[in-house]
Amino acid sequence: MYKFVLLFLSIMILSLTSANAAIYKGQRVFIKKCLPCHKDGQNFVSKYKMRHWKKLMKKKGKPLAQLHLKSKKAKKSWKYFKSKRYAKKSKHLRQFLVEYAKDSGNVPACN
Repeated sequence: MYKFVLLFLSIMILSLTSANAAIYKGQRVFIKKCLPCHKDGQNFVSKYKMRHWKKLMKKKGKPLAQLHLKSKKAKKSWKYFKSKRYAKKSKHLRQFLVEYAKDSGNVPACN
């Protein structure tokens, strides 16, 4: 019984830590996928408040994807926003965008 409880607790701890989003992963996604179109990265991220970024990134980023898919200017990014990769990495991108939003007081170092 003791081994079962120990195994259960260790699985829970590992699963909870892997479910968290990482800001640095979101920054990588932003640099690779967003900067080609949104050239002024630092000003773009700080363009909106946390609340707005959260709203755009809810449901695995579907509102942000729809915004891009409706725009003819964003035609280059349509393939990415339709992909499973976007849905998978959206939690990291959300964390990055919220962390460096207009009202956060933080400034990203996009290198």
